[in-house]
Amino acid sequence: MTKEVTPLFIADVSAFTKSLRKFLAVEDSLPGHAAMLALIAKSAGYRNHQHLRSLPVDNALDTLALKRARRVFDASGRMTRWPKQTKVQGLCLWPFWARLPAHQDMKEAEVNAVLQEGMAFDDHVLLRRSLIDHGLATRETDGSAYRRVERKPTPEALALMAHIKGR
Repeated sequence: MTKEVTPLFIADVSAFTKSLRKFLAVEDSLPGHAAMLALIAKSAGYRNHQHLRSLPVDNALDTLALKRARRVFDASGRMTRWPKQTKVQGLCLWPFWARLPAHQDMKEAEVNAVLQEGMAFDDHVLLRRSLIDHGLATRETDGSAYRRVERKPTPEALALMAHIKGR
């Protein structure tokens, strides 16, 4: 039998525990696996276990990384500092990736101008190198041309770009 992960969010653990205890108090013996799944789902406020499993799961969004990335940008949408965590660094590069023109070679000076426009600190070289290291841009070995790598942004990147654009 394949094990499927069914995420369960319980807003109030105290109410959940009271409800589960009420269901278990009625039983004479310990319920089986399927019955226990049903009791847990009912205690969490769902009709049954199938109802719990049928709901869409929005666990793809890393809210902690997104929260940390949002702190790096000021009210005007400019990056104020370089984040410490590598995951947050990669996330913070997506708004710069979006500013680079698609399917077009650019000279280093043009890339620098795009990066400097979106940052409030003076280290565009760090951003340019990081774009390449994180696979969001490529460059010729001699540095003569840079190009944005076309790929689909992550859900966190889309949320960050929407947040910045809304400012």
